[in-house]
Amino acid sequence: MIKKPITTEKAIRLIEAENIILFEVDSRKNKKEIKESVEKMFNVKVEKVNTSNRGTKKIAYVKLNKKNLAIDVATKLGMI
Repeated sequence: MIKKPITTEKAIRLIEAENIILFEVDSRKNKKEIKESVEKMFNVKVEKVNTSNRGTKKIAYVKLNKKNLAIDVATKLGMI
């Protein structure tokens, strides 16, 4: 489902400013499945999921609830 987190400069800026964390996901999964997977894996509440297809990759922009900080999830994953 979720292949790996994305750690570009833009991704780090989104974590800090917008409370959004980026993941590379399976291209066959839809937004609802991605949302459920992130909520279960990291024990957080997801507010919204946007996706972008870049060639053969699918990128999920996961906006977390205000009570759950994306920087905390990124720290657990070793991104920051």
